Amino acid sequence: MRLAKRVEQLPPYLFVEIARKIAEKRAKGEEVISFGIGDPDIPTPAHVVERLRQAALKPANHRYPESDGLPEFRRAAAQWFQRRFGVTLDPDKEVVSLIGAKEGIGHAALCFIDPGDVALVPDPGYPVFGIGTMFAGGTSYLMPLREENGWLADLDAIPPEVARKAKVLWLNYPSNPTGAVATLDYYEKAVAFAKRYDLPLLHDAAYSEIAYDGFRPPSVLQVPGAKDVALEFHSLSKTFNMTGWRLGFAVGNPQLVNALFRVKSNLDSGVPQAIQEMGIEALNGSHLSLEETCRTYQRRRDKLVPALRRLGLRLESPRASLYLWARVPEGYTSAGFAAALLDQKNIVVTPGTGFGKQGEGYVRLSMTLSDENVDKALARLEGWKAPAPAR
Repeated sequence: MRLAKRVEQLPPYLFVEIARKIAEKRAKGEEVISFGIGDPDIPTPAHVVERLRQAALKPANHRYPESDGLPEFRRAAAQWFQRRFGVTLDPDKEVVSLIGAKEGIGHAALCFIDPGDVALVPDPGYPVFGIGTMFAGGTSYLMPLREENGWLADLDAIPPEVARKAKVLWLNYPSNPTGAVATLDYYEKAVAFAKRYDLPLLHDAAYSEIAYDGFRPPSVLQVPGAKDVALEFHSLSKTFNMTGWRLGFAVGNPQLVNALFRVKSNLDSGVPQAIQEMGIEALNGSHLSLEETCRTYQRRRDKLVPALRRLGLRLESPRASLYLWARVPEGYTSAGFAAALLDQKNIVVTPGTGFGKQGEGYVRLSMTLSDENVDKALARLEGWKAPAPAR
């Protein structure tokens, strides 16, 4: 049997390969500490889980949900957005529920990309931007993100002939994998660029609520006129430690929201209603758990950054996101340094090349592991020097 070319072209999903290596080590009885996957170790808030328990008993929640989401969930999302960003949304036309932000991002390419079309995709960036483009038959024009530019896509460097051909612009701040953040001034330039070339601006804002030192990442929709071109993706996964429940939403331009709803209504049956009730509770209820979550990650960040610098890695202390993005020691490739760390210390980090060509020379560490394991990893690394790379 022959598989479709789109499947044959797929690289191994980065985290599947990492999980395989971890399994091999653990099968040998070795304890592996993984900074690999951004899956929060902190449980879902108790009051949110209790809402699920109650919702599961309702017969109405045992039936098919609607693809666009419960009206009550869409209202809760719109109200949260108004409180958080000061932006008014019509919950009936400018909000759609998602089975996690990843699902919406993956389906978005089917809304805007025809075979042969071009998407402007950040490199390094979340792999689903490019994979979704490939699934839709399009090609990615990779926008290099560089340290000297604060990991912001240089829109002025995109050749006009490429921008005219492009059908979508992807941005992601706070960034996975770099942890970089963008200002409203930058978003103003991005909105102007999207309007100049008549492009949907798709902004992955899944990490907007995980921030430190009092910083509050802005939304692209805070830019006047952004709703003319922008669709922004939000996730309850990281904000409320709900990765296993799969819930998010997209907001913005009603035409773009409707396009995503139409694709989803043909390909999935929506988010289970009991899960949406959890989301309503999370969005409308107490956010003390979110504040504690951010303090926890900030505490881990403040332990890890100086320790990594002592190992010879170069990195900034991020203002937001779950990730540390570190330059590996001189002479190492991303994969070579990650392999040395795994072989020598049973510690997993993610090679930057898993996020694109421009990720070479960097590794990503997620801070979503217990304080106990953070301390264990730091103890293992105390005084360690990576072996000289093979020539």
